[in-house]
Amino acid sequence: MNALLHAIAFLTRIPVPKLSADPKDWQRSVAFYPAVGVLLGTLLWGVAWLTGWLLPAPLAAVLTLVFWVYSTGALHLDGWMDLADGLGSWREREKIFAIMKDSRVGAMGVTAAILLFMVKVSALYELVGSGKEIWLLLPPLFARMALVAAIWFWPYVSEKGLGTGLRGGLTVWKVSFGFIFVLCLTIVLFDWIGMLALLVVTLGSWIFLRSVSCRLGGLTGDCYGALVEWTEAVTLVALIATGRLWM
Repeated sequence: MNALLHAIAFLTRIPVPKLSADPKDWQRSVAFYPAVGVLLGTLLWGVAWLTGWLLPAPLAAVLTLVFWVYSTGALHLDGWMDLADGLGSWREREKIFAIMKDSRVGAMGVTAAILLFMVKVSALYELVGSGKEIWLLLPPLFARMALVAAIWFWPYVSEKGLGTGLRGGLTVWKVSFGFIFVLCLTIVLFDWIGMLALLVVTLGSWIFLRSVSCRLGGLTGDCYGALVEWTEAVTLVALIATGRLWM
């Protein structure tokens, strides 16, 4: 339970009881990231449905996006912008790291955030307008599972950062159980549409991780945050494209 509370406190703004001081609970919390994705997805589903019932679809989509950003404390968005600034500079590796650590946001980061918001709010408008708010269960779930996979399979290159030591809380069994959990939930709730979206997201996440890792020699905490934002956006696009083609 302490590990789950650490995961909720780290990835969201949801209030939790006092956290334990045991660093092992912090490490073990990684295995619960998909569970936090389910929690966030459920909240997004509720907010989208309620705002869509009370308000026009465009306004409901914007308010749902506002809640989405607020509920995570813009943690992942910060990584998305930092990575965009670093990679967009087209500098050497060490200079990229220096740019990413800079607290200031550059033009590339702002541009990346605007484009991300445009994709997300357009997708939310489509889901709210078509009464498919329940599909919002999947983007946070897939993104947190992708985060677990990134921590397990890809090297962490920053000596100090939020991601330091997280891999120590994972095992083959924990990672496997997480994948099985996501797979079963997707099949039960969304059948083949969810499965097709999962395949697209898996490929998209792998391309993202490989591209970033080749440039940086591994991943950092900012890369983890950017991965979450990327995966959520890809999931939304994949779900809507699949729905339009076969429904």
